[in-house]
Amino acid sequence: MTYFGFLIRFLIIPILFLSLIVQIDRRRGVAIPSHFRAFNPYVAILLNVVIAVAYTTLWDNYLVASGVWSYNPDLVAGIIIGYVPIEEYIFFILQPLLAGLWLLLLLPRLHFPTAPSPLDPRWRRLPLFILAILWTASLLVLLSGWAPGTYLGLELVWALPPIMLQVGFGGDILRRYARLVLACLAPLTIYLSLVDAIAISSGTWHIDPAQTLPFLIGGILPVEEMVFFLLTNTLVTFGMVLILSQEGMERIRSMRNQLISQSDEQASG
Repeated sequence: MTYFGFLIRFLIIPILFLSLIVQIDRRRGVAIPSHFRAFNPYVAILLNVVIAVAYTTLWDNYLVASGVWSYNPDLVAGIIIGYVPIEEYIFFILQPLLAGLWLLLLLPRLHFPTAPSPLDPRWRRLPLFILAILWTASLLVLLSGWAPGTYLGLELVWALPPIMLQVGFGGDILRRYARLVLACLAPLTIYLSLVDAIAISSGTWHIDPAQTLPFLIGGILPVEEMVFFLLTNTLVTFGMVLILSQEGMERIRSMRNQLISQSDEQASG
C-alpha cells in the first residue's frame, strides 16, 4: 500500500464523510451547544492545522534522520522535504482536520448540563505537576542513551510541553467537559492505531525495533505508535475544547485584560 493510498483510504475519505455530516447538520439546524460557540470552529481547526505543521516538522525530520521512522521508497511519491516524504506533511494537515471534524460531529450529539459543576483549580495544578514529572523522566531517559526508550522519550519530550500549557491554562475546563474529551480521544486513537498497524504490516513505513520498547500491540504495532496518536489527538482536542468553550474564551479575555492593565500601569509609572 502506497502512502498516498493510505492517506486516501483512511484519512481523506473519513474527512470527506465527516465534513458531509457536519454540513448536513448545519443545514438542518442541528446546532452546536451555546457554550461552545465562543470561537469560529472552522477557524479553530485551521489554527490547529497550522500549529501541527509548524510544531511537528522539525521533530518528525529528526525521527526520520535518526532512523526511528523509515519509509519504503517504492511506496512514497519520492518528493522529500528535508528527510521526510511529502505524504508525511500531508498527514500533519489531515490528522487535525479529522480530529476537529470528529469533535464538531460529537458536540451537538452529547448532552451537556445547563448548570455544570464549579471549576476546580486543582485540575490545573495537580495534572500539571504530574505531567512535569513525566516530562523530566522522559528527558532523563533520552539523556541516558538507553536505546529502547528513544522513541517514547522523544514523543513525550516533544508533546508534553504544549499539553502542559493547555492543562495549566484550562485543566479545570477540560475536566468539566471530560466526557467530550474522552469521546474524542478514545475512538480516534484506537482508529488511527489500527490503520497504522495496517500500514506497518503493508510495509508502507517501518519503526526501528532497536529504538522502541519490546511491546507490540497485536504483534504488529509498537506501543509508542498508540502513544503518538494519543498525544497528537490530545493536543488537537484540548486546543479545540479550550478555544471553543465560553469558559476558555472568558479566561483568554481575562488574561489579556490583565496584561493590558499591567502594561498601562508600567507605562504610567
